[in-house]
Amino acid sequence: MQNLAGGRVPTRILGRTGERVSVIGLGGYHVGRPDLSESDSIRIIRSAIENGSTFLDNCWDYNDGLSEIRMGRALRGGYRDRVFLMTKIDGRDRRSAAEQIGESLRRLQTDRIDLLQFHEIIHTSDPERIFAEGGALEAVLEAKDEGKVRYIGFTGHKSPSIHGKMLTTAARHHFRFDTVQMPLNVMDAHFESFEQNVLPLLTQDGIGVLGMKSLGDPVIPGSGAVTPLECLHYAMNLPTSVVITGIDSMHVLEQAITAARTFRPMTAGQVASLLARTAPFAAQGEYEPYKTTHKHDGTYYNPEWLG
Repeated sequence: MQNLAGGRVPTRILGRTGERVSVIGLGGYHVGRPDLSESDSIRIIRSAIENGSTFLDNCWDYNDGLSEIRMGRALRGGYRDRVFLMTKIDGRDRRSAAEQIGESLRRLQTDRIDLLQFHEIIHTSDPERIFAEGGALEAVLEAKDEGKVRYIGFTGHKSPSIHGKMLTTAARHHFRFDTVQMPLNVMDAHFESFEQNVLPLLTQDGIGVLGMKSLGDPVIPGSGAVTPLECLHYAMNLPTSVVITGIDSMHVLEQAITAARTFRPMTAGQVASLLARTAPFAAQGEYEPYKTTHKHDGTYYNPEWLG
């Protein structure tokens, strides 16, 4: 596999778990895209690991399971023990969650998932369903007791208020998540902001912060206001443990690795300059369609995944 030129990829501590993970994480959706060959997908995953990106993201529903299948194949030959492996489930009740956990383990060809997250917390009913009697949390805690899951988190891209509801529902049930994943980027700072409304809650409680959609998948650089490197550096400058980014080519992988290796803490002036440049583009959420449309809402189009 190809080794990219440059220094090492920095690592950070994942909240109060104490786990050390790479600052850049490889997104699972893109490696399962049908227009990407399996051999190229495996090459990208293994090259990412060999170049220091040891946090791997995935999900039970990505590309009808192909993303997990390809990642499982890429992790053969000793690669599994070199990574921190995360995947997600959509099930909101105990039965569907347990089934999805079992499928993910088989596809990923592993006996343990380092971090399992409830995916797409985008519906106002999600928190209560997960924490209800017979809800998905029961299946996840059982899997954790059996050693199949090590840490537990949740993700979402729609609304900071729904993230807040998930956190308050958890607190009401005397449960604390290990991680939370959410959009963190130069546009989010201006519109329905996870950075402003959720990030402080996580840092004060020692919850690991997983940033996603730093490039807006990937429409933010298309605004012309910022470069991909600036987008990635902005997300890394926040108190993120990992910035997860979609990678579907060796060129994009090199871009991500370069961003991690060249990152230096930004000055207040540099941050202010980026935010000033992006403010005119961000007010209506045009460059964050995952907040304003159903384009990225898998469970909106496939409600049966919820159970």
